[in-house]
Amino acid sequence: MSAHHSFSAEYRNETVTLGGTVTKVEWLNPHARFYVDVKDDSGKLVPWEFELASPNQLARRGWTRNSLKVGDAVKVDAYPAKDGFHLASARTVSLADGRKVFAGSAGDGSPPER
Repeated sequence: MSAHHSFSAEYRNETVTLGGTVTKVEWLNPHARFYVDVKDDSGKLVPWEFELASPNQLARRGWTRNSLKVGDAVKVDAYPAKDGFHLASARTVSLADGRKVFAGSAGDGSPPER
């Protein structure tokens, strides 16, 4: 059994915005995750991992397993990891069709759960 981490221990209290293509989605507890290939300043693709709320919390916010799919173009506002790895806690995810979904992280500004 692994211990659950503190948000402030793992993530910075500032956001970054990253855009790219979804390469993988995992609906697992305690946090769902998705992965995005993001182009860096030199044009090289860098894989990023984004943590979401639990699948149950996401479902209460209107997410389904099909909300994000491999190949989707997304823009993610997220809190990056303090250790500098390409890991972040997603705040909001903007989809190519203009919809914005709340990720269920601390301070994501989402409406109350249903």
